[in-house]
Amino acid sequence: MTVWLVGAGPGDPGLITARGLDLVRRCEVLVYDRLVAEELVGEAPADAILIPRDVHEQAEINELLVRLAQQGYDVVRLKGGDPFVFGRGGEEVLALAEAGIEFEVVPGVSSISAVPASAGIPVTHRGVSSQVTIASGHDPAALDYDALARASGTLVFFMGFGGLAEIAAGLIDHGRDPETPAAVVASGTTDDQRMVTATLAEIADASAELEPPALVVIGEVVALASLLDARAPAALPFEATMQRAAANSKSIRQNVLFARAFTR
Repeated sequence: MTVWLVGAGPGDPGLITARGLDLVRRCEVLVYDRLVAEELVGEAPADAILIPRDVHEQAEINELLVRLAQQGYDVVRLKGGDPFVFGRGGEEVLALAEAGIEFEVVPGVSSISAVPASAGIPVTHRGVSSQVTIASGHDPAALDYDALARASGTLVFFMGFGGLAEIAAGLIDHGRDPETPAAVVASGTTDDQRMVTATLAEIADASAELEPPALVVIGEVVALASLLDARAPAALPFEATMQRAAANSKSIRQNVLFARAFTR
């Protein structure tokens, strides 16, 4: 009787780990999140018990995992992204540990880097961003805007799309440059992926037509998307990228020049 907390990855079913897929294929019970790809749920054995997470509150899920394990089932708790990155995996593990249930956490590819990468945005880049700050935007009023506005490097907001206007305003009010490049990537890593880029001051309005799930990325690295996004190589004009790059980072300018030389 073991419970495995498995990270399903950021959306593309092909991005689950080999270990995670193997466990899904031989589990007796699969408890899965709403955003987990249907293809991964379909990898469970034909006789496996399938339980969608959305019909239960978190406390019910914690209790359910304990009860299923106590009944002798091998359970896979399949969670979007990584179980320990805004996945409430810690709460579930604590419940299992308190009940004396054997468990294992199988890390997954997190959206924090995978979704921006799929849109051509490296969350770190030498000379541009050596720090990444992640935050939950679920409750914009609870954010420490002073600390976030002063944080160097890249900001990544999970669950921040619905409150993006408030988040952007809070950052600007506390000193973040309103011209900072920003991006919203919706349905990242999937065939339905869409990205909108704009300045921090304009990103909420510019991305209003997108639909969740969506990740918000704020920082100078967003300027590289026009060069590195294989899905939309002409997303931004070279001159616009270079002007922004020249004003903010010699390193970005060097990369733009290098890329330009090889794309003529």
